[in-house]
Amino acid sequence: MDTLLTAEIAVNAPRYRRRSSTFIDGIHDVPSEQGNMAPAQLYSTMSGRLFHSGRIAIVMVGLPARGKTHICVSMARYLSWLGVKTRIFHLGDYRRATVGEGGHVPQDYFYPNASPASVMLRQKILKKCREDIYAWLNHENGQVAIYDAVNPTASGRRALAREFAKHDVQTLFIESYVDDQDILKENARNVKISSPDFHGMDPDEAAQRYLKRIETKIPVFETMQEEELNYVKMINAGQAFFYNNVSFNYLSHRIVFYLTNLHIKFRTTFFVRAGTATEEDYKADAPLSEEGWAYARTMAESLIRHREQERQSLIEQGGPDLPLRPLSIWTSTRLRTIQTAEPLREMGYKVRQRSQMSQINPGVCEKLSERAIRNLYPEEVEKHELDPYHHRYPRAESYHDLAVRLEPIILELEREQNDLLIIAHESVLRVLYSYLMHCSTRDIPKLRFPRDEIIEIIPAAYQNEAKRVHIPGLDPKMIPGSPEDIRIPVPDTIASLSPIPGMSSPTDSAAPEIAITRPPEKIVNTAKEMVSDKVADED
Repeated sequence: MDTLLTAEIAVNAPRYRRRSSTFIDGIHDVPSEQGNMAPAQLYSTMSGRLFHSGRIAIVMVGLPARGKTHICVSMARYLSWLGVKTRIFHLGDYRRATVGEGGHVPQDYFYPNASPASVMLRQKILKKCREDIYAWLNHENGQVAIYDAVNPTASGRRALAREFAKHDVQTLFIESYVDDQDILKENARNVKISSPDFHGMDPDEAAQRYLKRIETKIPVFETMQEEELNYVKMINAGQAFFYNNVSFNYLSHRIVFYLTNLHIKFRTTFFVRAGTATEEDYKADAPLSEEGWAYARTMAESLIRHREQERQSLIEQGGPDLPLRPLSIWTSTRLRTIQTAEPLREMGYKVRQRSQMSQINPGVCEKLSERAIRNLYPEEVEKHELDPYHHRYPRAESYHDLAVRLEPIILELEREQNDLLIIAHESVLRVLYSYLMHCSTRDIPKLRFPRDEIIEIIPAAYQNEAKRVHIPGLDPKMIPGSPEDIRIPVPDTIASLSPIPGMSSPTDSAAPEIAITRPPEKIVNTAKEMVSDKVADED
């Protein structure tokens, strides 16, 4: 065990070992194509670093069950979306790799007066993790390294800041401070108590025991008050913020602004297509057809039924008998999306219209057939086939333009504390889904959202998961994806993808499924199994 090398940890840690598809949140994947720009990246540099901001180490601070991992994963997702080269270094990965599968650290491992053997083990694990941080920043042109650990003492944090400064790395500490017992219990229930230690136990009792265990294992924790350090203290899941000396560059201020929109409370996001309209043209903004109205009613009933079934299922599994979380609904300003939400509005749900969520603009190619576009714009077609994400036809939008336009929506998405239903055109759903599930620019243009599916995104501390909910009884003619506003298909060399494995393609829907209701299908998430040992993590 003493001879375990950093390279072996890098190979074995789930952070490196994982390779997701677009069906699973890929935030911990190592990019296979280093030259690709990120979905909302505005420019590139030779060094790969952006905003003239140098190298930054974001150091998490806080006891377990305070949402630290959720915060650092969310930050990494947002920064990577902007094109900032970001990587998370979970100290727990290195601890597990060092002690081996099924191994445990000594009882006094977290104590300030630990035994010499425990201190040596702790220093060994810390050294290996920091070696990887410096190697990534120095040799892979990394820009933001996120160090996910407890970091409980002021003296340790000061020493860490001095060490990073010696390597010309700026340090920003982010503490998640929680003293609200309801938030602590909810976090413990949602994240930690799936540990085998708590199997079959009442969820509230298990949460209390877990929090007591933390108090025993980590008896000393000093909240951040170091005046000389740059830090942000997020109090009770975003109820209040305290900033100290955060003044060194633009990117740090951008990170702080993002944090003010973030919270750690659990909520789900649903994506659904608008119903069919009497005219499908971009400029027409036509109302729903009769079939579109029938779809809107069926979709609303399916969503309400699914949410109640999920609540009952949780109760049957021993969860608390709590009322459903409130549901917010967002639509674009297009008439078809507004009318698709009308049945839910009549039930009393609040609907908000968001102008940024209008579908992608097809420009001069609207209403033109593929043959006409190829004849009139052969050079543009060639560029489109090389890069369908970034290319734009004359007076049109690219998916990249759409992603930049949707950034205010993404920040509001992070700020929303209710369950959220988004009703939009398929092009908008592709971009928003790709943000939450960390898809690459090569994947986005070919994601499909058939009308007989509600896509549910379920947040988790380490990675988001997705579920598809079937809408029964629809006419098969209305199930396929939206008619392409620009009728040039993405090249066959880019595989056609669906958000969830097994989702039917438009050509697969040959027969109606009237009166057939499929149960909700959750992804068979092999990546989740690879990080299942994190549920009781105390780093």
